[in-house]
Amino acid sequence: MEVKQPLIASVLAMTFAMALPAQAEIKTQRLAGVDYSVGHTLAQNLQPLVGKRVTVHLLSGETLTGTVKAVNEDLLHLEKLERRDFFDALIRVRDISAIETRFLKPVR
Repeated sequence: MEVKQPLIASVLAMTFAMALPAQAEIKTQRLAGVDYSVGHTLAQNLQPLVGKRVTVHLLSGETLTGTVKAVNEDLLHLEKLERRDFFDALIRVRDISAIETRFLKPVR
């Protein structure tokens, strides 16, 4: 019986090792000029993102992804909308519930 326990333990260890995917370390670099500050308004957080791609979630539940062309305290102009060729959007900042943008990029 003592021989079976180490064998079973070895088989279980090998099974768990094969089941876990190999985790390759992905090196990333922080994008310059991209950051959020909870001390700023939503419009102030959007201003440094001019020229960058963002996803905007609206209070209505709609989501738009595009490039920030311009922003002020009242309006956000998104251009090059994803899945809407040749369309731009003018969005009231007060209608935005959340924004997403990429902060890191992979380094090769």
